[in-house]
Amino acid sequence: MPESTRIRQQPAPHSPHAPAWRLGVKWALSTLAATLVLAALLLPDTGGALQPDRFSRLPVEAIVGAALVLALPRRGRIVAGAAGGLVLGTLTVLNLLDMGFTEYLGRPFNPVLDWGLLPDAQAYVADAMGKPVAIGATLAAAALIAALLGVMALAVVHLAHLLARHRRAATRGTLGATVVWVLCSALSLQISGVPIAADRAASALAIQTRGVRDTLRDEADFRKIAKVDAFGNTPADQLVPDLRGKDVVFTFIESYGRSAIEDPIMAPGVDRTLDARTKALAKSGFHAKSGWLTSATYGGSSWLGHSTTLSGLWIDNQQRYRTAMASDHLSLTKAFQKTGAWDTVGIMPGVQKAWPEQRFYGLDSVRNAFQLGYKGPKFSWSTMPDQYALEAFQRLEHGRKRTKPLMSEVILTSSHQPWAPIPTMVDWDRVGDGSVFDAVEKSGKKASDIITSPSRSRAEYGRSIQYSVTALTEWLQRYGTDDTVLVFLGDHQPIARVSGEHASRDVPISIVAKDPKVLEKVASWGWTDGLRPAHDAPVWKMSAFRDRFLTAYGSTPHPRKG
Repeated sequence: MPESTRIRQQPAPHSPHAPAWRLGVKWALSTLAATLVLAALLLPDTGGALQPDRFSRLPVEAIVGAALVLALPRRGRIVAGAAGGLVLGTLTVLNLLDMGFTEYLGRPFNPVLDWGLLPDAQAYVADAMGKPVAIGATLAAAALIAALLGVMALAVVHLAHLLARHRRAATRGTLGATVVWVLCSALSLQISGVPIAADRAASALAIQTRGVRDTLRDEADFRKIAKVDAFGNTPADQLVPDLRGKDVVFTFIESYGRSAIEDPIMAPGVDRTLDARTKALAKSGFHAKSGWLTSATYGGSSWLGHSTTLSGLWIDNQQRYRTAMASDHLSLTKAFQKTGAWDTVGIMPGVQKAWPEQRFYGLDSVRNAFQLGYKGPKFSWSTMPDQYALEAFQRLEHGRKRTKPLMSEVILTSSHQPWAPIPTMVDWDRVGDGSVFDAVEKSGKKASDIITSPSRSRAEYGRSIQYSVTALTEWLQRYGTDDTVLVFLGDHQPIARVSGEHASRDVPISIVAKDPKVLEKVASWGWTDGLRPAHDAPVWKMSAFRDRFLTAYGSTPHPRKG
């Protein structure tokens, strides 16, 4: 029999004589491809919106895509299908990143600025769960992204060929779907409150495009803003004259947010601690006033909160941070250095690499995680307990004899997520080189047991804030003098899984001193007496603090207009 005859007698791929299993596999693949594409087209960008009704909609992008591939020749169909699949895969990756960033940082992923945060996320996982888990998670994420892009491209190309093979039926279906979509859109028809006519992917692409445009525009605008400074030309002798002779300590407590004081699960323990520590400080002659600041960040990126507080600029993204750090804008801490009347120092137990920001903050010297003499264990992400960091600060800097008073910036890290294991207080005389914390770390909870449970995370977060506040205020009782002024605040709220889906961005701030004149200077602020700010205490933007503080303590504005 001639070869051509044998070929003609073989069943066609879609012939009724083709093996049933082969047809089943083809239809299963087609169904899977259609499901993947529709799911990607309708995927929301927040975890809370992942509901079944979100996937019962009719995406206009599928209709437009079907019409396009039906009009193209075979080669154009392949190119358009592959390109469309890659775009759809990329949007899916961005949606997943949006979900993660919203969960942890309370905002969507910024495709221009946020890629640099991914190594920090890997380092956090390594500290919390171990390096093997971090490496495995990184490789799995890379493989998932590659697979998603490749599979989505193949799925769209497969569906394009399927439509072309059934052109007549596909054309009728596309026209029918168009009519249905237009009617549903015109009549605003909904299922469970969700519109049937959807343009989710097109809207997401438009949002991402606007985000890139706005980010680039914001960079140029912020450079102009950073050049304007109400105290930029203030002479040295006119900066903070009412604090001359005082040892001033600015302290940030990691993730110390409003939820710690007002959330029904966390607040009882934290409030008891704040009230008890207020009374203990009063017995030692210290008094406090407290209010609220609205942080520029949420859930993480602590350095944005630090820089916003001390610069007087609203620094809510990494590009603004880089611009500010490279500028000559006067930071609050640098104002003390500029006077020449203070030694200035930074205590940074969370810093484990070069820190060029030292220049912007006006710190004569900085002690990072490796320069505090700690020999004990890490507590998950936190390199050392706050009590040790404060005792080292006392031994190495605050307790030294000086010819000038000391201005310090201290960053406390024990309340950093995942809030396990949490240090406990030990006798201050036993702190030593930190080895005493070996037993504390071993007896603490495991991060893996806490990080997956919202209820446990909330409880342990509250305990970590109690620990940090106790360590700081005990240090003040033990080592503070008549001339010590302590300003301490949170840098941001904890992640949404702990603070709640609709939590504010407010953080507590307190000023503590023995000298009554220090607190008299801020009496007009309306802050609450003690360490616990009242619910209705004044709320300022975090960026307002620098100018209010400088003004309260006698600084004279001499603006620099850029």
